[in-house]
Amino acid sequence: MSQVLETGGARPPFGRRLAALAAVAAARLVARLPPRRIRAVLRLVSRGARPATRAEALRARQDVTATSTLCAGRHCLQRSLATALLCRTGGSWPTWCSGVRTSPFAAHAWVEAEGDRVGEPEDTAVYRAMVRVPPPGGRGGG
Repeated sequence: MSQVLETGGARPPFGRRLAALAAVAAARLVARLPPRRIRAVLRLVSRGARPATRAEALRARQDVTATSTLCAGRHCLQRSLATALLCRTGGSWPTWCSGVRTSPFAAHAWVEAEGDRVGEPEDTAVYRAMVRVPPPGGRGGG
């Protein structure tokens, strides 16, 4: 299913903004790890979570992008990690993905919920997931 870029321009309330800042800080640390370690950390953190709904994942992404100018920009790895981690604070977990496109070669990271990429522009549909960390019991563990 194609998806239109959805962003939240409104500043989240203080409590959600504080949670988003904590998720962004944690994501910054996780993003510095090698890919296999990132996957291991995310699998550990996602334990016990229920699958995130699209609305939960979108709200987390909007809170992250409204709170962090880096995540609102081109830092897709930190943005996707922060989105997943913020979802986890609410008890849910989206499918975290990292992948590539071949022409021209580029890498990208994103989250999915209910089978759709969340908040991503349509042109990111050309990226093929190489690493996936689904909710516990989910499919596509990559």
